[in-house]
Amino acid sequence: MKFKQKSVQNQRIEKITTDHLVVGIDISKDTHIARAVNFRGIELGKPCKFSNNQAGFVHFLQWIDNQFDKHGKSLVIIGMEPTGHYWKNMAYWLVDQKLEIVIVNPHHVKKNKENRDNSPTKNDTKDALVIADMVRNGYYSELNLPTKVHKELRDTMSLREFINKQRVSVKNQIHRWLDLWFPEYLTVFKDWSCKTSLATLRLFPTPAELKKLTSEKIIVEWKSVMKRRGNLNTAKLLIEAAKNSIACDEGMNYAKTHLTLLLDQLDQLTCQLEKLEQQAVKLVEEMPESRQIQQLKGISPTFVAGILAETGSLSNYTHGNQILRLAGLHLSEDSSGKHKGQTIITKRGRPQLRKILYLITFSLVKNNPEFRLLHEKNVTINKMRKKQSIIKLCGKLARILIGITSNQEPYNPEKVLKLADVV
Repeated sequence: MKFKQKSVQNQRIEKITTDHLVVGIDISKDTHIARAVNFRGIELGKPCKFSNNQAGFVHFLQWIDNQFDKHGKSLVIIGMEPTGHYWKNMAYWLVDQKLEIVIVNPHHVKKNKENRDNSPTKNDTKDALVIADMVRNGYYSELNLPTKVHKELRDTMSLREFINKQRVSVKNQIHRWLDLWFPEYLTVFKDWSCKTSLATLRLFPTPAELKKLTSEKIIVEWKSVMKRRGNLNTAKLLIEAAKNSIACDEGMNYAKTHLTLLLDQLDQLTCQLEKLEQQAVKLVEEMPESRQIQQLKGISPTFVAGILAETGSLSNYTHGNQILRLAGLHLSEDSSGKHKGQTIITKRGRPQLRKILYLITFSLVKNNPEFRLLHEKNVTINKMRKKQSIIKLCGKLARILIGITSNQEPYNPEKVLKLADVV
């Protein structure tokens, strides 16, 4: 498959021949609906309604065979929306049956629903026909289902992201607790999540408790739960902050219980996060392309796991622009006549891949000499904003990743700088 969008679109349209049965499936939790058209868009046969189970899938295949016999077709291409998680079991089952599966964007289905009848009506039967029409017009994407180690990595990183969001939520609740019950605390600890601060929150979190203690007593208590004892000056500042606190004493017993539960949650989530990251790194080590990617200074194993979890095997891509389009980092412009709109990124893609590409590029600009020079050139010579430069370098990173993995060659810093005319 070519990587330029115009060429890809032409390829997809040319792929549909007179021998093809084009099937669109509207996915739901319990019951799916399928409709079929030929290469000209003429509907063939009646809609097929089938259950989301083994018997339903077999009935669907029998329906396709009947359409083959009735209309003289020998090939089939099946399109569906990736709706939630309901489509996945069916997609894997159909792939096992050696059938060609493609996916259509749900947003595009909504936009195209009035093409046939000029009506805003929307229902499952109509959507199946809209999907079939989109497929025969080439408005679809190739299905790239992760398998084996790539699927396990994707599920692991998805769970990691879920746990991380919960952890951030708990940290925000602890920050809120401090604002309510000990607002002066953050003048002592700029980062309340450091080891000394966490020990303090577990031992004596309230101003009333700290007022009764001496700095020497605080040091002794710290030493009982930390390998390295805290700073004496920090203990004095804590006592002073407690004496000047504006926190209300009413309901302090409840506040301590609340904080204890939050800290327990934070410890549990942090432990789960570490286990998932270790598991992801082990999975990445089984992938041959990971060794080449880690040659770039500034990309950690967790970053490698994140990008491979979203893209799958990089051998499925021929150009870095395909990754940019998958991430929604390709450019969009809204211009008409004399009006020239601002060029922006589309954000039509996987947000998690977009996030990980941005974070990796940011890390490379900070730690990788070649990317640092490229960034400086963009900002000083090309007069780009810093964020704009980072987005542009995401494209450079995507092309480098595909280049070193598809050509099986090591990362060459001199080649990167030469291509960018940086001396």
